[in-house]
Amino acid sequence: MNKRVMEMLIILILSALPLSGAQALTMNLYDLKQHRVLTGEEAVRALAPARIIIVGEHHDDPASHFAELTVIEVLEEAGRKPTIAMEMFRADSQPELNQWLAGKISEAKFKPIYLDNWNFPWSLYAPIFLYARANHIPMIGLNVPGGITTQVALEGFDSLSKKQRGDLQGITCNVSPEYRGFIRRAYKLHQHEGMDFERFCEAQLVWDTAMATNADAYAKQHPDRTVVIMAGSGHARKQGIPTQLKKLHAPPFVVILPQIEGEFDRKTLTTEEADFIFLFD
Repeated sequence: MNKRVMEMLIILILSALPLSGAQALTMNLYDLKQHRVLTGEEAVRALAPARIIIVGEHHDDPASHFAELTVIEVLEEAGRKPTIAMEMFRADSQPELNQWLAGKISEAKFKPIYLDNWNFPWSLYAPIFLYARANHIPMIGLNVPGGITTQVALEGFDSLSKKQRGDLQGITCNVSPEYRGFIRRAYKLHQHEGMDFERFCEAQLVWDTAMATNADAYAKQHPDRTVVIMAGSGHARKQGIPTQLKKLHAPPFVVILPQIEGEFDRKTLTTEEADFIFLFD
């Protein structure tokens, strides 16, 4: 079976999942600290101390979204009251997101709003949005307007006005060597004429810091809920959003990355990058 056929099969499975519970789902995690597989209730118990659960994704990989939906459904079934916090939506689009969750916007009318926030196919994320609406699970947008990160990447953080900065202060490219290496690899993939690496790095940190700040504020205002952050794997790994959460003295959190052979697996990942790997049956 080729990769494209497998991706389409996973999308069909996701779309067919029941929207009323996860009784048939089992969550399997590989614990990077204990070096062993946790299954079912044991996996759920391992996440119990965390108030924030960061689930990394490859945006165009259906398996990543299956992992995210499974975590959300299992937490809901366990009575953990999940809230879905997303890189995929800007914080200033929260009113439209609330209308979707309240059932005041049809899927057809909501799709253009989604595409204004995110440029990956709706079909990849629709099962999560539909599950959240059907089960009255809050969703919050974590991201900043795209124009802000673009401006920082081109002109630097100091070019932002006081209004644009909001709660963000003093962003500089002061990161660990490992994270700097990751950002440099991303820089090579997204390099544009006239873009300086240090400014590109500042833009990445604006992204990480804003998402951490918004998630932390929600978690502290809603102590009865478990915040599930959906973000790209680069943002999700511990040098990204988690580092910014530590600076904010956020509630306890864990990082889960989906198993991808040769990139995110028990041979390549350590506790320096994540706490658990989501394993697929």
